[in-house]
Amino acid sequence: MPLTKPATGRIAVLSDIHGNLPALEAVLAEAGRAGAATVVNLGDIVSGPLWPAETAARLMALDWPTIAGNHERQVLTQPPDRMGLSDAQTAPLLDEAQRAWLQSLPPTRWLDDEVFCCHGTPGTDLVYLMETLTGDFDPAGSPGLRAATPAELAARLGTPGARLVLCGHSHVARTMQLGDTLVVNPGSVGLQAFEDDHVHRHRVEAGSPHARWVLAELRAGQWHVEHRLTPYDWEAAAVQAESKGRPDWADALRTGFVGRTLRKETTT
Repeated sequence: MPLTKPATGRIAVLSDIHGNLPALEAVLAEAGRAGAATVVNLGDIVSGPLWPAETAARLMALDWPTIAGNHERQVLTQPPDRMGLSDAQTAPLLDEAQRAWLQSLPPTRWLDDEVFCCHGTPGTDLVYLMETLTGDFDPAGSPGLRAATPAELAARLGTPGARLVLCGHSHVARTMQLGDTLVVNPGSVGLQAFEDDHVHRHRVEAGSPHARWVLAELRAGQWHVEHRLTPYDWEAAAVQAESKGRPDWADALRTGFVGRTLRKETTT
């Protein structure tokens, strides 16, 4: 359900779950202990080799404020021969009710009068809002992306008129202030490292396997944001990935670093 206007209470902000049900359950439990009044889900919900249908069923029952990410769009609209491996593994496992739920999700939404949610940028689910691709990827050096400058962030954000903007997609936990607007990416609940070829080759590594999320609260007219790292049974998730033929995911889930890679996979 939408929050009151203006938002009150603590908000748990989640993104990029990618079908990692044990991570989701651990974050849900910790958010409850932290007193979160509601949870917002910023997309890329089920795609991957883990538990896509089970994750969809869990989230449908919770009925959180939720938007779609690029993987929801891709799973629903791309022909199987055009899908990346994670979407191709996911699509056959979703039932009609789950597909209908994913189809119903908007690409952006206002949580209240001053909180705006998007997956990538307000205009596209395929562009990172808070990171910039550099085109200089080097396996032994540059990851091929960096933090966006304030000017880059402003150009991608436009003028939504929000005091708090919540985004996902990059799996990079980050907070930036832009004038009167606080922009927050909670990082990824479900996948802490990946390598991607979209636009330019690049690598994201969180550096540990913990599930990432954010606890946000409006106090005395100011937004307070805490980036949270939650432990969960990442070994079980890694074993599940290996059982589905995804050693790349298994390495990322166990360590938060890229190990084995599948070159043509798009995981973001």
